[in-house]
Amino acid sequence: MAELLRITPYDNVAVALRALTAGESVTVGGLTLTLKTDVPAGHKVALEDLKKDAHVIKYGYPIGYAKEDIPAGSHVHVHNLHTLLSGELEYTWQPTPPKKLRREGATFMGYPRKLGRAGIRNELWIIPTVGCVNDIARELEREAQSLVGGGVERVCAFTHPYGCSQMGDDQENTRQVLANLAKHPNAGGVLLLGLGCENSGVAIIQEHMGQWDHDRVRTLICQQTENEFEDAMALLRELAERMRGEKRVPCPASELVVGLKCGGSDGFSGITANPTIGGFSDRLIAMGGTTILTEVPEMFGAETILMSRCEDRATFDKTVNLINCFKRYFEEHHQTIYENPSPGNKAGGISTLEDKALGCTQKSGFAPVADVLAYAQPVTTPGLNLLSAPGNDLVAATGLAASGAQLVLFSTGRGTPFACPVPTVKISSNSPLAAKKPHWIDFDAGRLLSAGMSLDELAEELCSLVLAVASGREVNAERRGFHDLAIFKTGVTL
Repeated sequence: MAELLRITPYDNVAVALRALTAGESVTVGGLTLTLKTDVPAGHKVALEDLKKDAHVIKYGYPIGYAKEDIPAGSHVHVHNLHTLLSGELEYTWQPTPPKKLRREGATFMGYPRKLGRAGIRNELWIIPTVGCVNDIARELEREAQSLVGGGVERVCAFTHPYGCSQMGDDQENTRQVLANLAKHPNAGGVLLLGLGCENSGVAIIQEHMGQWDHDRVRTLICQQTENEFEDAMALLRELAERMRGEKRVPCPASELVVGLKCGGSDGFSGITANPTIGGFSDRLIAMGGTTILTEVPEMFGAETILMSRCEDRATFDKTVNLINCFKRYFEEHHQTIYENPSPGNKAGGISTLEDKALGCTQKSGFAPVADVLAYAQPVTTPGLNLLSAPGNDLVAATGLAASGAQLVLFSTGRGTPFACPVPTVKISSNSPLAAKKPHWIDFDAGRLLSAGMSLDELAEELCSLVLAVASGREVNAERRGFHDLAIFKTGVTL
């Protein structure tokens, strides 16, 4: 097995494929180095002498500058590497959008809906409009498990602490997320559960829903009924009975919307898992489907790659606004935009935000950028979409679901058990993680290195897995009953 991987011929660092020890001689691309320091697996090694202030190149792009002279064969990490990032920038449109690919469409077994795309699940959802009724929602979820079966695949309550004491855009975010989830295609039936005195009550959420299937949604306001539990259970039973006769039927893959997210990344994420997801994204888009890339702060340093792939000037302008508005959000809260990567990322070998971003954006593949979405804005344009949301795993994944994703692909090098409102497929960047956490991980992209598989082979296998999940195959988090909701909090709490 090779010891080092040089990702592009332009790189002046390589990634250690195993833990390396000072004094070892290693070879990469015909170059032999004697290591000056120990280098953990996933971390970077200088391939040449780097002078102080020199750019460190990985993925063919700068990921920072050397804080000191770095001899060839040395460990390159946070102790001797610093970000190049700063505040808002001006960008020039230099389009090089790739050709749109076409591929024969596949099918999945899904649930057609009267309005919108097909669902990949037929679940009964309880959605509180305000955190004050969370405990009632949880109690209903426990009691309603008796309704599962015969077309009702699962009962889920999506509790959250919001819906009141909010203002402005912050309040609108909550309303739009709840409204979009109430009409999500994965929900065969929805109970909107309100208190009665909140800012974002049932009627307001319904206004934000626009067109919706009235057969699939019921409402209950707890302050207006004598026994909210009994009345809510009656509504849930009514919805469940209506769902009993619904069956999976063949649906075109063009109806799929898949969210792309990573978290707990390591030095292998941008080499194995994220490029595999990118290969899947290109394949789905070639079949007429849709993918959504989010976590805007983790685009900082790689945004020009996405900008160059925008289909037109209007999309480019929206992408520039997406990036600079998120930088402004940091600055308005008196925070530096490069306060990233996380401790776990650094332990895994990621040194700067550019390092993380260039790996993160591999999930987008090579397709043109078709549209840019505000937080909680429903997706309408097939192809690759960019969504405004933070890097936080659950907040971003909830944003993907609220924008219409029926499932989320989540790559990780460190591992995580979480799940969002839709099936969350965990993809490991390394095989040891997949072996250690088989009850978390659904797909091992580390086989690119551990088993010698190609990216094409892995992307094809992932495509087959996605179609199987869309057809009803449960992911690990679903088998364990995990489902969570986290809404992006952006404003004042009254």
